Amino acid sequence: MRMPYDADAGSALADLLAHARKHGADAADASLVWRESLSVEVRLGDLEGVEREETRSVALRAFFGRQQAAASSSDISPGGLAALAERVAAMARSAPEDRYAGLVDPGCRATAFPDLDIADHASPDAAALEAMARACEGAALAGKDIGNSGGAEASWDRSQAAYATSDGFIGQAAGTHYSVGVSPIAERDGLKERDYEYKTRRFLADLPDPEQIGRIAAARAAARLGSRKVESTRAAIIFEPRLAGRIIGPFIGAINGGAVARGVSFLKHKLGQRVFAEGFEIAEDPFKRRGLASRAFDGEGAATSMRKIVEDGVATTWLLNASAARQLGMAPTGHATLGHGGPPGIGASNLCVLPGADDAAAMMRSAGRGLFVTEMFSPSLNMNTGDWSVGVSGQWFENGAIAFPVSEVTVAGDLNDIFARVIAGGDVEERGALSAPSLFVDDLAIGGL
Repeated sequence: MRMPYDADAGSALADLLAHARKHGADAADASLVWRESLSVEVRLGDLEGVEREETRSVALRAFFGRQQAAASSSDISPGGLAALAERVAAMARSAPEDRYAGLVDPGCRATAFPDLDIADHASPDAAALEAMARACEGAALAGKDIGNSGGAEASWDRSQAAYATSDGFIGQAAGTHYSVGVSPIAERDGLKERDYEYKTRRFLADLPDPEQIGRIAAARAAARLGSRKVESTRAAIIFEPRLAGRIIGPFIGAINGGAVARGVSFLKHKLGQRVFAEGFEIAEDPFKRRGLASRAFDGEGAATSMRKIVEDGVATTWLLNASAARQLGMAPTGHATLGHGGPPGIGASNLCVLPGADDAAAMMRSAGRGLFVTEMFSPSLNMNTGDWSVGVSGQWFENGAIAFPVSEVTVAGDLNDIFARVIAGGDVEERGALSAPSLFVDDLAIGGL
């Protein structure tokens, strides 16, 4: 798939880097990004809106010794490239020195570029997306106790990026996403509850049936009717698979090398130590075919690799870009994200929590009593200590079976303790770039009445 630019991407980036050199930059990197998208929203069978977007921009980061600056522009004409280079060079000359700034070491660069199969050619028009959204919402509205809708949406986007450095690296990547989802409202005896379901895939043909998505969303919303609080207590907690990312996310943030280098991570002393329970594992696969976070190289051109970031409960790595690696005296790990107008960030690729033996129902039977969490909101996390609390709703279970829906309660604890006791279920679902099962913690504080 080729970018629809006025000039070849490689040529444009080469010109931009040459301009930076002419203005005295010791080193530079540049990126060119193009994106187009189309989304359609319906509500109660009526078309609510159609949004189409196409953007393209170029970015430059220039280094004068350990001084750096970056900026982006939508003007990719020859004159625009020259003006961007002049502006960035002037900014870099007046920037404070950052002794960790610089391009990634050439020895860390990616040299192999496997086909990740992440770009589809399907471009459904607005009418096709509207039909998908209508089918999804229609199935939801047909569900028991569903009396209203917050709307349904279907969308797709296509993007491509090229990245080049003044020391000779150039790489390009293209990708597509297709999504459909709905948020139905259940009503009974004057009470209302809302829930949702959505799916995103790299290929249009891989999306589940929109009607199936609607039926799942309707059942979830109806299951929340009659929600009530419970008295404050301690009990077993099971987080359903679609919420696993809300538990794993703080861990990923805590092993971010930037946070570790700044000393603002509750795991800053835990590298190579057991963080999760024995047997708990999180694998990362940047080469997963059709994965939503697949990448052959990172945002600085560094090589990526498959790895266990948690193995038998042990944290095996920090996530490092070049700057964080220099601060910590380590090698980059291929986790830089494209800055495109700023310094590179840090992020993981496709993650998978390795499943255990029991699904959520089996874990309920084993625990006997507790809360099955289906929604989380307004989380609070102290990144220095791991103290964590979050508002939740879900289903209370007694004697191993669902008893009644629960809302307006909080779950709280120390993530160091929670991670050490969390058990992975066997009911894996793929949500975005994370594949994970239900997660079980045997005893947590619940704040209610």
